[in-house]
Amino acid sequence: MRHELKIDDRTLSYTDFGGTGRPLLALHGGMSEGLAFAGLAEHLGDTWRVIAPDQRGHGDSDRAPDYTREGYVADAVALLDHLGLDAPVALLGYSLGGLNAYHLAAAHPDRISALIGIDATVEIDPNTEGGLFDFLRGMRYTAATREELLDAAGPVGSLFVAQALRPLPSGEGWRLPFHPQDMLDSVESCRGDHWNTWLASTCPAVLIHGTSSQALPQGTADAMVTRRPKTSYAPLDGDHFVPFTDPQGVHEAVAAFLSPL
Repeated sequence: MRHELKIDDRTLSYTDFGGTGRPLLALHGGMSEGLAFAGLAEHLGDTWRVIAPDQRGHGDSDRAPDYTREGYVADAVALLDHLGLDAPVALLGYSLGGLNAYHLAAAHPDRISALIGIDATVEIDPNTEGGLFDFLRGMRYTAATREELLDAAGPVGSLFVAQALRPLPSGEGWRLPFHPQDMLDSVESCRGDHWNTWLASTCPAVLIHGTSSQALPQGTADAMVTRRPKTSYAPLDGDHFVPFTDPQGVHEAVAAFLSPL
């Protein structure tokens, strides 16, 4: 199920959940990995073949020289080419992955048949000097025990870092599934107004929104839905981490959108 390809001497790891269904490319959020979509793949069953890369700098994929939108999008296109998926595919992205998905759909509309954004905004001005991201500055990439890494993982430790820690090749210690500095660089590269990109694609879309989200205010979510044609709205009780706090709700919203396509 886990495979890899080489891009400019860099390894990109991806999980192909298999099956004969139509392909769904799924892009995880920051500090996560493709295996985060295992539950979604199980929920969709044989109807959809979920393919989920560990995006650059995440999971088992190598660190990258940059974390720009162009770089993330180029990796996704390289994966589609590697898999021989020339016909348009459905595309899903959560948070960072959602922003990458918007840009992929805008830059390559001939490759994308439908777009699912999960709590991914279009107006990004992150406070990388404090708040939610402050813990990244004090994190260690490796440690002798899992507990040391989790203690430093702040608000995301128990949500999704715990199950994604990797043992070091030597067997003596553990590493995070991302490098903290890479994540800070990735967050910073998201900064800006992405309205034109969101509005550039024309395929059917749905915005799945945690209505108490710290990242996507209600007013912005409403405007994203009303301003973009062929866009539906699926609100869920929860915050930005709704895929982890209400996975069933997210899975059902994704399935409901995909079923008539």
